[in-house]
Amino acid sequence: MATQKKLYRSRKRMIAGVCGGLGEYFNTDPTLVRLLWVLGTLITGGAGVLGYILAWIIIPEK
Repeated sequence: MATQKKLYRSRKRMIAGVCGGLGEYFNTDPTLVRLLWVLGTLITGGAGVLGYILAWIIIPEK
């Protein structure tokens, strides 16, 4: 029986642990996730900020 991965906010955080949790979930460096999130925020004209706040509320803490 395979174990199921769950997405949690990381305790190794800079702000709320959202990018750290995504990094752990996808087995990548959280710094890369942060850079991509900032790039996406700049490209979308700030929508990434709203997405981050929503993820902060929705994703449970580990």
